[in-house]
Order: sequence, then C-alpha cells, then structure tokens
Amino acid sequence: MAVKMRLRRMGAKKAPFYRIVVADSRYPRDGRFIEEIGYYNPLTEEPTIKIDADKAKAWIANGAQPTDTVKGLLKKNGIL
Repeated sequence: MAVKMRLRRMGAKKAPFYRIVVADSRYPRDGRFIEEIGYYNPLTEEPTIKIDADKAKAWIANGAQPTDTVKGLLKKNGIL
C-alpha cells in the first residue's frame, strides 16, 4: 500500500479550502483517507496553514510520501 500525504479539496466553487490528509494513493483525491493532519486556506490575505507536526513526522517516518505541494507546505512550516 503506497501511502501519500496530499491535499483534499473542499469548499465551494471558486472558493477552495484544502485539508491535508494521509491516504492510500489508489483512493480518489476527495475520497477515502486514513487520517487528517491539517488544513490549508489559500484565500485568506496571508494564506493559513495549520499542520499537526507530530502526526506529519510520524507518517513520514512510517514511509508516507508527501506530494510536491504538501512538501512545500511542510517546508514552509519548518516540519521538513
């Protein structure tokens, strides 16, 4: 099972809001997931990023691969 950390799109049309989730890579983007570890709101004046650092580090230690976007968010928060 290939586990990925990726964004799950939520919110209304033209008003995206993302949750950062850990999911099997075979699941659809907005489908089933294993655990939610944070969120990202790009529409606020200063984009809001909140990630549970302990959970993120634990999943990376267990072999979860972050997508490019999530990797950038993790670096911005100082987790990677």
